[in-house]
Amino acid sequence: MARSPRAAKANLEAPRGRTGVLARTPRAPQPSRDRFGRFTEWIARAMGTPAFLLILSLFCIAWISWNTLAPDLWRFDSQTYGFTVLTLVLSLQASYAAPLILLAQNRQDDRDRVQIEQDRQRAERNLADTEYLAREVVALRMALTDMSEQVVTRDVLRQELKALLEHLETRDAAVSAPLSTPAPSTPAQSGPVETAPAESV
Repeated sequence: MARSPRAAKANLEAPRGRTGVLARTPRAPQPSRDRFGRFTEWIARAMGTPAFLLILSLFCIAWISWNTLAPDLWRFDSQTYGFTVLTLVLSLQASYAAPLILLAQNRQDDRDRVQIEQDRQRAERNLADTEYLAREVVALRMALTDMSEQVVTRDVLRQELKALLEHLETRDAAVSAPLSTPAPSTPAQSGPVETAPAESV
């Protein structure tokens, strides 16, 4: 099936490598449905802040102070056993924090992979645009060169025609000069004029 001239012209004017890209309508970014992944990223991001370290330190200090200075009836973690409950709580927190951080890192790796692919496609489009612009610049330079050559040819032709006209004018002047000068007159003969004898009747 033959393509229309308009489509062929559009293909010639568009840079290579951009076929179909300009015609596509950009889609609106859709929100991610991975809520658990966003939750893990939020946890990993929160655990890497000074505020989390400060809160955890205050929690441990308050826990140890309460179970050391409070009355024996109010204590829930015996100092005699080395704060076993606090150790279990911190171990549980660490055991859950490590997988959450790994999940966040995996999501970041996937995001980086997608970003690298987009950068590669963008680099290919930029390369195609650069090649297209280079071809256009070369075409413009060739057109300017042809125009300058045409101008030089016209100047040379004008000079040749001017010289030829001068040569023709000089030749016409040389030919018409002898025709315009008057011819010399013959001198009159001197002496008596002989008369023919009259015939007798």
